[in-house]
Amino acid sequence: MRLVGALCGALLLSACATARAPQEAPSPTDPRSPSTPAPSPSAYAPGDFSQLRGWAEADHAAAFAAYRATCAVAKAPAEAEICRRARTYDQLDQAVAKAFFEANFRLQVVPGEGVLTAYYAPEYTARLTRDAEYSAPVRPKPANHAELSGRVDRATIERAPATEVLAWMRPEELFFLQIQGSGVLTFPDGARVKVLFAAHNDLPFSGVANPMRDRGLLPADNTSGEAIRAWLAEHRGPQADAIMQLNRRYVWFRFEADDGLHPVGAAGVPLPPDHAIAVDLTRHQLGQLFWIDAEAPILTGAFPTYRNLAMALDTGGAIKGQVRADLYLGSGPEAGVEAGRVRHTLRMVRLVPRVGPDPTP
Repeated sequence: MRLVGALCGALLLSACATARAPQEAPSPTDPRSPSTPAPSPSAYAPGDFSQLRGWAEADHAAAFAAYRATCAVAKAPAEAEICRRARTYDQLDQAVAKAFFEANFRLQVVPGEGVLTAYYAPEYTARLTRDAEYSAPVRPKPANHAELSGRVDRATIERAPATEVLAWMRPEELFFLQIQGSGVLTFPDGARVKVLFAAHNDLPFSGVANPMRDRGLLPADNTSGEAIRAWLAEHRGPQADAIMQLNRRYVWFRFEADDGLHPVGAAGVPLPPDHAIAVDLTRHQLGQLFWIDAEAPILTGAFPTYRNLAMALDTGGAIKGQVRADLYLGSGPEAGVEAGRVRHTLRMVRLVPRVGPDPTP
């Protein structure tokens, strides 16, 4: 399951993400730059990749590397064959990688428009003993989890004595860690550990962005992850607790040694930043390849567009619908800022394998 709820954004308005520094302007050749109007679904010929906005400017070499590293998760015979072909090549340059995708896939529009959000693997500091700042316990999955499931909410769990504790965190950072579902903790002696999703209490996830906006705590155009986190930190204590407890879902964790790799998604492989998405697995299959075209952000400071190839490698509780994706942006604070601002109008085009001999030039 995707880092718990594929929910970074769900925290915002219903999804995670943020954007690069607000002052950064996209270059004219940046695939995320505004360009021509979106073609209608009928405008895409099966092999006419030139109709994809941003296709010519995309980083095809990086996309090929991500595809080659993760394509084995696809189980359909045609997809497995294209993956086998990809793995006969070493890393390709831009032109050859672009030709590989164009020769081996055809385009299939996913009808309609939806929403792109984003998520990331957070990195936080933690302590082994409680203090005034690090007062929130990172709890392991309880032995009586089955009894609690679906019955006990966040507020009840947080009021219970912390008899078993993996580490102590700042309350607002634990809250965000529970939204993302996994991350890395660093202790004062420099030791690092992966903190991974173990279980949740099986209650619905509720974002806090809309309630904070409705109560006048945040402006309507600034309910990004960073804005929410800053408010919770500034009002740490009963005020912040009351807001966080609006989300009744609670997550328990487990520790693993830090291997330095990106987190593993539902497909069982490390997620390549910028080229992995969480999707609704009732509508799509793991391992499918998509062109995502997202624009018209609603949050202040968001990057204007996201256009690139991405593999369906994850899923999550907040990712529902045919045209709905959560883009993995990487790890650390910068990725977190970007992930907290992504809420864009999304169009998706599936790349369907062509059958027959390898046509790659």
